[in-house]
Amino acid sequence: MSMPTNHAAPSGLLSTRRGFLAGALAVSATAIAGVAPAVAATRERARAVRGTQDWMGGLPDGTALQRLTIPGTHDSGARFGGPWSECQNTTIAQQLESGIRFLDVRCRITGGSFAIHHGASFQNMMFGDVLVACWNFLAARPSETVLMRVKQEYSSESDAAFRAIFDDYLDARGWRPLFRLDSTLPTLGGARGKVVLLADNGGLPGVRYGDPAVFDIQDDYMAEPFAKYPKIEAQFRKAAQQPGKFFMNYVSTAALMPPRWNADRLNPQVHSFLERSETAGWTGLGIVPLDYPNQRGGLVESLIRHNPVG
Repeated sequence: MSMPTNHAAPSGLLSTRRGFLAGALAVSATAIAGVAPAVAATRERARAVRGTQDWMGGLPDGTALQRLTIPGTHDSGARFGGPWSECQNTTIAQQLESGIRFLDVRCRITGGSFAIHHGASFQNMMFGDVLVACWNFLAARPSETVLMRVKQEYSSESDAAFRAIFDDYLDARGWRPLFRLDSTLPTLGGARGKVVLLADNGGLPGVRYGDPAVFDIQDDYMAEPFAKYPKIEAQFRKAAQQPGKFFMNYVSTAALMPPRWNADRLNPQVHSFLERSETAGWTGLGIVPLDYPNQRGGLVESLIRHNPVG
């Protein structure tokens, strides 16, 4: 995959970022033991030559995306703004290298570009920075795909205005070759080397994020951890027992305590559930967006193991 001709830095990105930053100042690994031994050994042999950087490479092209288990990050760019705004402590590039394949990208319209925000907090990053990280990763790992939810954040411009800026990124700035913009989900083979757009804005092309005909989403982001965990486990069980929809199972919550504190409670519980002998053969658990997944060693790898053996 060759980079668009107007990149090493996307057209207008540096000047846009400098202008926005000035305005913003004023405004604002290895799997753990415990899986049923026979199943664990089979999976480990099947993935022995692959790691978190290219784990999709061992899966058949014909695999439906909704039959995968996809580690993701919630509010993927949110690394700044204090404990209530911060949801991650690794960059987009680091997340992709660690095995993350779903990004939750929140864009504020500003100066004809998209600034990455979590609420009012600017994340010291523009949309072009996210795209550069995805491009570089997929150019190096063409067996992989990235599913990207894009929504408007901390601005209330029209869908048409949001679409116009997105189209500018695609065409004037040369990013169209990076994306798969079809309205239906591709197979894994059709998605390799591309960012599959999950459109959480009425103006965008791509797969309609949240379409009940396609998705089954658990995202109770105001449930405190004791109430949240049963919802997470129930969604895992539903995905395993009633395949068909594209399941999404947000582990993140902002109730009562900052995201990091909640992640420190929920992520170990999720990890333990995934490592039970009961769940060892489960696949197709869908997209699992997490806060601070890197703080729980082996969690992302555990999710990856809940994929079909290629």
